[in-house]
Amino acid sequence: MILFNITYSIEPKIEREWLRWMKAEYLPMVKATTLTSNVKILKLLTELDNGTVTYSLQIFFMAMENFLSYHHTFADGHQLKVDELFANKYTTFRTLLEEV
Repeated sequence: MILFNITYSIEPKIEREWLRWMKAEYLPMVKATTLTSNVKILKLLTELDNGTVTYSLQIFFMAMENFLSYHHTFADGHQLKVDELFANKYTTFRTLLEEV
């Protein structure tokens, strides 16, 4: 199992709009690729006092090949849609993990 984790730290004033859009648009867009086995979005409960709210978008793949197909074909386009709506209102970093 491969986990592609995208962590978003977002401005509190856009949290509701961002979360609504992620659930209604982004997650279904990722699922529609048919390359994922599961997609989750979780809110960090142990926040640093840095003025943002942090969420973890977790995209699960059965094999590295599925992740690579997603990464090369869809990932940049999906992230571009987030940028179009929420540019300069969040920071993000990505991690790739393998279940052992």
